[in-house]
Amino acid sequence: MKVGVRNIGNCQPVFIVAEIGQNHQGSMDIAKEMIVRAKEIGVDCVKFQKSCANSKFTQSALQRPYSGENSWGRTYGEHKAHLEFSLEDYRTLQQFCSEIGILFSASAMDPVSLKQLAELDMPFIKIGSGDADNIPLLREAATMDVPFVVSTGMQSWNQVQKIHSIFNSKPFALLHCVSAYPTPPAESLLKLIPLYKNNFPGVVVGYSGHELGLQITLASVLLGARIIERHFTLDKNWKGTDHKASLDPEEFGRLVHCIRNVENLVIDHDQISAILSQVMNESDYDGDELSLALKEVSIYDRKLLLSEVPCHTKLGKSLVFMRNVRQGQTLTMYDVGVKVSEPHGISPIWFDRVIGQKVNRVCHQDDPILERDIEWGIVSK
Repeated sequence: MKVGVRNIGNCQPVFIVAEIGQNHQGSMDIAKEMIVRAKEIGVDCVKFQKSCANSKFTQSALQRPYSGENSWGRTYGEHKAHLEFSLEDYRTLQQFCSEIGILFSASAMDPVSLKQLAELDMPFIKIGSGDADNIPLLREAATMDVPFVVSTGMQSWNQVQKIHSIFNSKPFALLHCVSAYPTPPAESLLKLIPLYKNNFPGVVVGYSGHELGLQITLASVLLGARIIERHFTLDKNWKGTDHKASLDPEEFGRLVHCIRNVENLVIDHDQISAILSQVMNESDYDGDELSLALKEVSIYDRKLLLSEVPCHTKLGKSLVFMRNVRQGQTLTMYDVGVKVSEPHGISPIWFDRVIGQKVNRVCHQDDPILERDIEWGIVSK
């Protein structure tokens, strides 16, 4: 897989991504400072998150009251609006990255943002775990002439296989990920990385970590991860849910240094703990936690984990009606979309099953599609 001028894969240096996401607090000045600090510590790429509110969320989800210490507004919509950069802001940041010599990318969080990012000629576009079951978005992405990196948090093994089948005709990467902030070591499931490599030969496999500390991420490199992504912050005490599971510049710098020390090692998996105890600072190493992260797993362990439920409840997406529909109407692909909805509806993995079904009541644009709305089994395709 080629990202910009970089080749990524076996025998290549690990590609290290600092996920700035929305840790910039809605400030372009802070975003630029974070980019500079990431460049100084040797990161290969900085990544942001691009959303179009009306394309990602239903109106009821945007109007949901959102109070608390991490809120930037009275409603979730106001909160997201404060943190969202415009497309022109993205062009400015992309140019800034080009000038200082670091790659710039972003996650596409909805169909509108996907098209916008494709216009920016990025080295790759990320599909985050929250859209890894978004069948129409994945299919649209697979038609584009740009590499994609897909995180697999909250997904079943069957859905990981579906992602592979959708993207298999083009260069792309799969990142093992657990969508828990922070991720408990026992649910890190690092041994899924070699399972991904064995089951999807030719696909670049990486790791997107949300755990505390460095050792689990380093272990992922020794297991074969060739892309590493960690959240990045300038201050863990800033307002926002991601900061506490992020690395500050000093920590991220230690991570980069350690990755470069181990990325070319070829070892048996039972040697990982011994190797890391040698290359890491004593304060960064915890053998008991590492053992939990390195426990044996099977493909059936890749499912929605208990620690991922809060993230799925907050930001998991559902099938929604994209326009008003009448009772008895047969649904087409233009009637059905995928958004964060309030309340939750049918999972996006059922997109193909819903198309061609009849609706048994009047429903409105942006309503989540509920099981009771559909005359299951009556297909008019």
